Parts: sequence; structure tokens; C-alpha cells
Amino acid sequence: MPNILQTRFRWILIAWIFLISAVAYLDRVNISIAAKSITTEFHLTNTQLGYIQSAFVLGYAFFQAPAGRLADRLGPRIVITGAVIWWAVFTALITVVPVGITAALAVLIAIRFGLGVGEAVVYPASNCVVANWIPSNERGIANGLIFAGVGFGAGVTPPLITYLLIHHGWRASFWCSAIIGLVAGAVWYLIARDSPALHPRVSREEAQFIEAGLPQTVEKSSAAQLGWMQIITDRDMLPVTFSYFAYGYAAYIFFSWFFVYLNQVRGLNLRESAWYSMLPFMAMAVGSLLGGWWSDLLTKARGKRVGRCGMAVIGMGLAAVFIAAGTEVASAKVASVVLAAGAGALYLSQSSFWSVSADIGKRSAGSVSGIMNMGGQFGGALTASLTPYIGSHIGWNPSFLVAAALCGCGAVAWLVVHPEGRRSELQPAHLPSTESLSR
Repeated sequence: MPNILQTRFRWILIAWIFLISAVAYLDRVNISIAAKSITTEFHLTNTQLGYIQSAFVLGYAFFQAPAGRLADRLGPRIVITGAVIWWAVFTALITVVPVGITAALAVLIAIRFGLGVGEAVVYPASNCVVANWIPSNERGIANGLIFAGVGFGAGVTPPLITYLLIHHGWRASFWCSAIIGLVAGAVWYLIARDSPALHPRVSREEAQFIEAGLPQTVEKSSAAQLGWMQIITDRDMLPVTFSYFAYGYAAYIFFSWFFVYLNQVRGLNLRESAWYSMLPFMAMAVGSLLGGWWSDLLTKARGKRVGRCGMAVIGMGLAAVFIAAGTEVASAKVASVVLAAGAGALYLSQSSFWSVSADIGKRSAGSVSGIMNMGGQFGGALTASLTPYIGSHIGWNPSFLVAAALCGCGAVAWLVVHPEGRRSELQPAHLPSTESLSR
């Protein structure tokens, strides 16, 4: 009888991507926790900090599609490994910027942009792993686990960075983030392969099980990749990408500004802000897992239209309600709980985006998900700069209400997505359709 690790090795890889996902968000969120120290030391305003936050997201957004294509061609093993090394370098680089430098703002913007470029790889490459390793009926929970790493990483960041910041200074917290990333990347390189056929620890039974569960509509070869126009003009890409734009706008309020909101707007002290700002991210982790699990169950019972699209409508619709309600709560602590519920509801829809993009892309899952994620990151870049602007000129409640309204629009967009019936769609131009092959 094969070893239990051999028959479930795909889940070891998914679990490690969960950890890499957590590290990515540790490197991403640490600057918002250290915001007060950094802005004081470099004499920056919150608006200027917003420019630095937006620079990361723009670098992240612009390189989504190229990163996805790179992962499709070179494979996720080497691409993710190289990306994690890149993150570590740019995470540490900010600590050596001289305090008295004249162009401090420009240098910090450039560093965070570079970090965004490196992190652009992680989720398109992860979707390549899902497309190659995970049968279709397990992709909801697989993506749920991967993106639970987002909530876990962002959730543990406030207390970890706050502790290091108080006891050792903000620079030590960034070095700690970089070292953790290097360790995670080294282990990934050792345990990962680009496909089950290339992995010596995968049993024949598991390889056959995976193969049987993968979509059969496209020839399984590295040459079977989609052109950019085929991807962009697909009927489902525009609504899914728009919805992910709305999703990204709402999510980045929590990543970029929630700690600052609790500390500076709601009046919680540093320690209280650190602990209460964990709530949305813990809710994201739970919501991601539950959304993936429920999505798979519903997909098996009622098909992808209900299991993927229905879960996305419910998740984003509930997020709109909770985020809007959180602005009306007087108590800072109760508002944290309500807003956290909105973040958790938002992440109920996460696996739907990535499962459907893997179904659309198949062997070009990295490229397809890269374009979709680009939309999400443009939403994040917009909220990183627009949120403090709205907060200072109109008020912080309207900042959250804009996010709630976009979540509602994103839920509606899923009503026109039809992931079922993709038998002969989106095949590479040089391959015959399945219909013609059957004649």
C-alpha cells in the first residue's frame, strides 16, 4: 500500500503555498503597522504614505499578466522560488534608506513598487499549481486554503510587527519578514515540482486520480497555451475581472488602512489597534476556507453556475451589507467586529474567482488569472490612495461606503458569468476543436 504522503502529496504543496501566501501578506502589510514610525522618521503625511502603498499595488498590478505567462512557460516551482528571493531583497531594502535623504519619498515609492513586481508572481503561479495538480471538483477548497494564507499572514502581522517594533524597532520587523520568506522559498524549491508526473513522491494512484479529474478539453502539453486576445475576448473575463476590481478595492481598505483607521480615527491605542486589526484577517482566513468548501459541495450537487457563481454573489453581497453597517456603529470595538464580518464575507467569494479562472485558462491558468488579478490590484491601488483622500476631505465613513457599493456591483457582475458548457471554447488556435475531432 502506498505511503499516505504519496497518495495526498498534492495537499502538501497546497499547504505550503498557504504559508507562502501568508509570507507575501506579511511583507505587504508590515508597512501599514509600522506606518507611524516610518512617517515620523521620514517626515511623511498619510497622503504620501498612500502614494507608497499605491506604488506597491501598481507594481503588483502591472506585472500580473507577464508573471502569469512566465509561470505558464517556466513552471511554478522555479518562478515562485525566484519571486520569494526577490521579496526578501526588497523587504529588507527599505531598512537601509538613509533618514536624511532628499528624495526619501521617491526612493520609498520605488522600493515598494519593486516589491509589488516580485509579489505579482505568487497567485498566478499558484493557479498553475492548482491547474496542474488539483482535480476540478477539489479546486474550491484548494483555493480556499491558499487564500486562507492571506488572512492568516495579514492577521498575525499586526501583533508580530508591533512586538518587534516596540522592542527592536521597525527595521528589525522588516528583516524578520525577509528571513521568514527566504526559508519558505527554500523549502518550496525542495518539495515542489511543476506536475505530478515529475514528482518522485507522487504515487501512480494519485497521479491517475489527478489526471482523471483535470479538464479534458485541451491537449495536455506545454504548447497548448492561449493567445492574449483569446483570453481577453472570452465572454466571462470582463465580468469576472470587474468583480475582482471591486473585490480588490474592498480588500485593500483592510490591508492598507484598517490599522490606521482604528488607531487614528477610532482612537484605539497601539496595542488595541494591533489586536482588533487582526479580526478582519482572521475572518478572511475562515471565510476563504468555508467559501472554498461550500463552493465545492454546491458545485458537485448543482454545478458550477450555482457552486462558483452563486457563492461569489452571496459572499460579495454580504460584504456590501456588513461593510456599510460597520460605518454606522458608534463603538470602535463593535465596529471592528462588524467590519471584520464584512471582510470574512468578502473572502467567501475568493475561491470562486480563482477556480473559474483556472477553468477558463486550463494550461494558461497563470495568464488568465494574471489578467483577472490585475483588475483586482488596480482596485487595490485606487483604494490605497483614494481612501485617505476621501477620509480627509469628506470623512472615513464615506470611504467604507464606496467599498460597500463596489462590492454590491461586483456581486451583480457574477450573475452574467456562465462557467458551465466550456467544452470547445478557448482552445489554442493551432489545435482542432473537440467537435471537429469527433467527426
